[in-house]
Amino acid sequence: MEENKSTKVDEETVDVSEADVEIVDDQTTTDKVTGQNEAQTDTDVSQEAFQTLEKDHEALKEKMLRLTAEYDNFRKRTQREKAADLKYKAQDLATDLVPVVDTFDRALQSKPDESSMDSFYEGMEMVYRQLMQALSQAGVEEIETEGETFDPNFHQAVMQVEDDQYESQAIIDTLQKGYRLKDRVIRPAMVKVNQ
Repeated sequence: MEENKSTKVDEETVDVSEADVEIVDDQTTTDKVTGQNEAQTDTDVSQEAFQTLEKDHEALKEKMLRLTAEYDNFRKRTQREKAADLKYKAQDLATDLVPVVDTFDRALQSKPDESSMDSFYEGMEMVYRQLMQALSQAGVEEIETEGETFDPNFHQAVMQVEDDQYESQAIIDTLQKGYRLKDRVIRPAMVKVNQ
């Protein structure tokens, strides 16, 4: 009897083991099917995500190409405008100087004799005033020297003298006028300075 019990136990054990195996097999099959469905779902999601990213990439690429083309056009337009500005930068000054040239032309056509020297001189003064007005409108100003102290930023000392009547570094005489365009010195004034 003990053998039967053990046999029965062995059979039961075997039966239980087979049942477990069947359950495990059913679970494994279910896991495999679920895994395949998840893998297929993951693949579908991955393909959709890839397609979305590919569309975004193409849109960004197109946008970058468009911006590059716009920048290139802007750069070329700016270069053309700079070239035109350089070519015609003196237009305003030329427009202001044309009447001065006309006045000079009229003055030169009238041959002065001794009796008309006063009117010739007045004509030259008028031309000078017109010329200075045209330069002033363009932003050109004469650098002040009379009664000023020497400033190397605006004046060039050509001569130095010692005179007790003037303070040290005082400008005594202007040998050549200096001019500046707004805040930039075009030509410094040549002056005689007291030591």
